[in-house]
Amino acid sequence: MDEVFAQSKRLFSLPLSDKMKLLRNEKHRGYTPILDELLDPDNQIRVGDYKEGYYIGIEEKIPGDDSGGEMPFYGPNIWPAEDLLPGWRKIMEKFHREALEVARAIARLIALALGLENDFFDKSEMLGEPIAVLRLLHYEGQISEPAKGIFGAGAHTDYGLITLLATDENFGLQICKDKEAKPQVWEYVAPLKGAFVVNLGDMLERWSNCVFRSTLHRVLGNGQDRYSIAYFVEPRHDCLVECLPTCKSDENPPKFPPILCKTYLSQRYKETHVDLDTYKSSNDENLGTQHAPML
Repeated sequence: MDEVFAQSKRLFSLPLSDKMKLLRNEKHRGYTPILDELLDPDNQIRVGDYKEGYYIGIEEKIPGDDSGGEMPFYGPNIWPAEDLLPGWRKIMEKFHREALEVARAIARLIALALGLENDFFDKSEMLGEPIAVLRLLHYEGQISEPAKGIFGAGAHTDYGLITLLATDENFGLQICKDKEAKPQVWEYVAPLKGAFVVNLGDMLERWSNCVFRSTLHRVLGNGQDRYSIAYFVEPRHDCLVECLPTCKSDENPPKFPPILCKTYLSQRYKETHVDLDTYKSSNDENLGTQHAPML
């Protein structure tokens, strides 16, 4: 984990021109500039999140599947050149493999808590062949002002099953335990070196019929540079997410309709990220003077 933090700082310390050569693609791999993401449009009156990131997914294609465009979250990663960041790819791939095993272990505990067999989420259409995305994050030294709609990351819930989040020593992450409360009550999550914060995602809320609720969270900047490592774990792209048999009854019918994982994820990414065509229309001079196109 220490190595990943060190390598993350090396990446984000590169000139913006070098990072923009690694700009994310349609498969959501690669670099995301400052302001690329807008997570809470109702409250973020400014243009987006004051953070930059880097997406790294699983490269292996599902055996025998030639659907191509029907697999929006699978495909090759975008890697910095080895001479630019020596050893960078090897360290990230190692972390990716080991974090996935942690996520699978946690999913087995969740299965038991829901009255299922402990290997329920190990099926090939779930975490046997998952969509798992490592995202490096850097929050620049911006001071957040919630009253003015300025955030490191706007309030949101994660999209998938669970998220493993490692943070540096700087405070910034806040959670709201009761999403429906008016007003919402926010509290800081203290950094703990070597540990993961586990966020529950929207797909788990749908699967469990709200037995487990997804975690509403946000990041406030305090003027310090802050780094975190997020590891998002979702089922396979063609997994049908529908209410689990142990989580429904005549008195408690399903609260959400069934939905394919790829459909749900594609909707959420489209809602929260700048259209890539916007970058194509930006000239080189603009890229040198601003982090991302204005929304």
